[in-house]
Amino acid sequence: MNQSQAWIERNDKVITKTYGRYPLVPVRGQGCLVWDVDGREYLDLLAGVAVNILGHCAPKVVAAIKAQAETLIHCSNYYNIPQQIRLAELLCENSFAERVFFCNSGAEANEAALKLARKYSRETHGANRAEILTANASFHGRTFAGISATGQDKIKEGFAPLVPGFRHFPFGDIDALRATVGPETCAIMLEPIQGEGGVNIPPAGYLKQVRELCDEQHLLLILDEVQTGCGRTGSLFAYEQEGMLPDIMTLAKGLANGVPIGAMLARDSLAAHLGPGSHGSTFGGNPLATAAGVATLETLLHEGILANCRASGAYLQAELERLARKYPFIAAVRGRGLMIGVELSIEGGELVKAALQRGLLINCTVGKVLRFVPPLIITRKEIDRAMCVLDEIFAEVV
Repeated sequence: MNQSQAWIERNDKVITKTYGRYPLVPVRGQGCLVWDVDGREYLDLLAGVAVNILGHCAPKVVAAIKAQAETLIHCSNYYNIPQQIRLAELLCENSFAERVFFCNSGAEANEAALKLARKYSRETHGANRAEILTANASFHGRTFAGISATGQDKIKEGFAPLVPGFRHFPFGDIDALRATVGPETCAIMLEPIQGEGGVNIPPAGYLKQVRELCDEQHLLLILDEVQTGCGRTGSLFAYEQEGMLPDIMTLAKGLANGVPIGAMLARDSLAAHLGPGSHGSTFGGNPLATAAGVATLETLLHEGILANCRASGAYLQAELERLARKYPFIAAVRGRGLMIGVELSIEGGELVKAALQRGLLINCTVGKVLRFVPPLIITRKEIDRAMCVLDEIFAEVV
């Protein structure tokens, strides 16, 4: 028995079965590569599901974590935390926002956004406007509010009764959204590009139309940029490419390059409605996580990462489109930056397993969409290596 199998057997005895785990036991990473406990190398185009934006063990992030761990790992949010303040300053300086609330995950960031939207609406428009509209095929986290907001039935199965006050609409259809807005609606919550829903990109101008609708109807616009944010689509935030501004935005995933963190960003006039005692997080924004976040964001902003994301993303998408012309079961290739989906006419799960066996890490969402969300530092040479593997496994399908 190899070491991997031994660890897998131990896992099966003590860990809950909430994940469909692949037979991989990673123990080391560097850049776009990871190695398993038996020393086998893998090219990682999943990056912890869009988390490791600077690659594994990015030197400046590692240095920041080491230095902070030797100084102060955690203290209460009853006090003022310099690393948290600096990260909030960086986020506000580079976005629409004026205030930041820190937490530990995307689901928690979305929870904070939903609470803020309802509290603002109650205090501004009265108790009868509390409904929040979200899109079909959306994903907003695994909390009760998160799954209630999510527009996928499979995520909700077995957990009724859900949190009331959510309705869904077809993604990308402004007329359908307009028809869904009612007198009780207080906010619209959207992913600029749907990640878990299949890397779905709305029509050009859609988000700007949603912004205009919100202004007309006096609604808040919440953008869930948990997956699209932190450079994933080629700009720091996806909304920057849409000619509009949200009222509230949520971040997580890449914000600290793997250290758990989430953030809700808002304009000052909105954030004022969350006063002392209205919301909080024991661990949110602690010195260790925010030190990692500062190092991550400064690297992202100042070391050409966004430019590489755009260039490598264009190259990766072009190469995937080349494979699509070769293999008829590839129905579509879509994406922006280094957030790319390959829609298949066949189930994709076995292709993910075949890629893993050849040392390539990808995943499949909604059954038939292969998702590519590699580190934003990925090179053409690494993309070429991935394409060779995909060509091999696609050829076996024909």
